[in-house]
Amino acid sequence: MSKRATHLLACGCGMLFGAGLMLSGMADPRRVLGFLDVAGRWDPTLLLVMGAAVAAALLPLRLAIRRQRALLGGLMEFPSIRRITPRLVLGSVLFGIGWGLCGVCPGPALVNLLSLRADRWAFFGSMLLGMALFDAWNRRAARSFAARAEASRP
Repeated sequence: MSKRATHLLACGCGMLFGAGLMLSGMADPRRVLGFLDVAGRWDPTLLLVMGAAVAAALLPLRLAIRRQRALLGGLMEFPSIRRITPRLVLGSVLFGIGWGLCGVCPGPALVNLLSLRADRWAFFGSMLLGMALFDAWNRRAARSFAARAEASRP
């Protein structure tokens, strides 16, 4: 498959995902916050959407696991680390705090850019800044680790 066809297919998949987020109401922070409000007026919609998404993905995922290459030609890559690490726990906690404070995660944040609302754009910009800062910190930590490992060699 050509690169252009691959990009068009990826764009179509992204649009399908975005349409699903909009249609299900999951791009609306109030809906997500309603799900997280288990002590108040709990809204189970997110649970139903996630359940339907997992059910819809089960068969394609089981088929994909058996393949060496993806349908678009790339290598099939699944996570190799299956243990719970402190880094995973910390990242999950930070993600959960951010999600709980504003009701938005990266997928809906991207979809919400179409609303042209300043607060949605500010969130998206802040999310990108946080990702860039983490990436810079992570690269610096990796260089520091490599330098210490090199210095400790005989």
